[in-house]
Amino acid sequence: MQTDFDIVVIGSGPGGYVAAIRAAQLGYRTAIVEKYSVLGGTCTNVGCIPSKALLDSSHHYHDILHKVGKMGIEVESAKVNFTQLIDRKAGVVKANTEGLNFLMKKNKIQVLSGVGSFANNTQLKIKAADGTEKTVSSTYFIIATGSKPATISGVEIDKKRIITSTEALSLKEMPSSMVIIGGGIIGVEMASVFSRIGVKVSIVEYTDSLIATMDRELGKELNKILSKQGIEIFVSSKVQSAKNNGDSATVSYKDAGGNEQQITADYCLVAVGRKPYTTGLGIENTKVKLDDRGRVDVNDHLQTAEPNIYALGDAIKGPMLAHKAEDEGVFVVETINGQHPHINYDRIPGVVYTWPEVASVGFSEEQLKEKGIGYRKGKFPFLASGRARASDDLDGFVKVLSDDKYGEILGVHIIGARAADLIAQAVIAMEFEITDLDMGKIPYAHPTFSETLKDAFLAASGRGAINT
Repeated sequence: MQTDFDIVVIGSGPGGYVAAIRAAQLGYRTAIVEKYSVLGGTCTNVGCIPSKALLDSSHHYHDILHKVGKMGIEVESAKVNFTQLIDRKAGVVKANTEGLNFLMKKNKIQVLSGVGSFANNTQLKIKAADGTEKTVSSTYFIIATGSKPATISGVEIDKKRIITSTEALSLKEMPSSMVIIGGGIIGVEMASVFSRIGVKVSIVEYTDSLIATMDRELGKELNKILSKQGIEIFVSSKVQSAKNNGDSATVSYKDAGGNEQQITADYCLVAVGRKPYTTGLGIENTKVKLDDRGRVDVNDHLQTAEPNIYALGDAIKGPMLAHKAEDEGVFVVETINGQHPHINYDRIPGVVYTWPEVASVGFSEEQLKEKGIGYRKGKFPFLASGRARASDDLDGFVKVLSDDKYGEILGVHIIGARAADLIAQAVIAMEFEITDLDMGKIPYAHPTFSETLKDAFLAASGRGAINT
């Protein structure tokens, strides 16, 4: 049967646009469907990219206030121009979305604007913003619709005083205070942005640790560092409700001792995770199934119950990470092409862009204990790094977990300067099954932050000079 396209991708986030580009490279007639007026999805527009722009801006300001003086740099005055802060963020986002537009044109990918919903497994109805509709047919479809902010019982997001990270990234005026529900990745990153520029920030976290999905030593160290930076942190605290007072918001919660507590701030930012965006897709008109969390059910090939419909990224199970979605975008298209691609989900790193940064790959120490896997541990503090001392970035450590018999790397966990970049070396070590000793014996430039990895690898192998 003749179709309009070979592959239609629904959603233009990192997974979607990477899938579309790979499809076009392989010669498929490709289209991408996007309901918003710009490409890039959450990551480019209201997630990864704008948050990092604000994190970098606030980091520079914080360094001017608290760091450069002891380096011999005197600054008479420094102040935050909040409007310029937000405008600069918007400029970064605009440059990225324009780059995506260029890539679509360069690869001859047709962009279809509107909300896509399945009429059946071979036809997709697209409703544009002006209400007009059209139907396109395709041999294959890829669901890459991403996710949206989640909330909890008792907390209704009104986007005015009770907001998500989306609204927080585009506030018109700088608040004086903010309470954040959730101490996960989004919560601590947003806390860092606003605390650094002088906003009084409180975090209320349900579990007993920040970034609780990562190795617990990382969360414990991050709690200590963020508290030292002036952020108020309440763990083991269950939020009961959030109320919009008109010009402020009040969060009521039970603390670790079961006592009723309240925090009132200019804004309440809800950062309790994200949920897949799979509503309105017309799934019911196909054999595609959703699980109890609204995620698209897929097999090991990321194929749904309809053999010609695939799904990826935040719309399916697994960590909601842009780079995971990108890898899956390539994986799906190459699978359709008859190739045999591979993704090792244990090799996908997670990163938190606080300062110091946090990065992790592989098993946590808690997971190894739970599974009964024997391991040895090597730790090295940034405090002992010459490069870290030169830049006055002394907080944190590298922790290497390796197999206690063969020395294969099982997990690497970093909290420290440039952890987001350093973790790539650990991913390589794990992907190619290099031992802790071999990773410690290769040359590292001196002085560099990467030497903290070298010493942690050596410590795990039993040859380290320091093993804290």
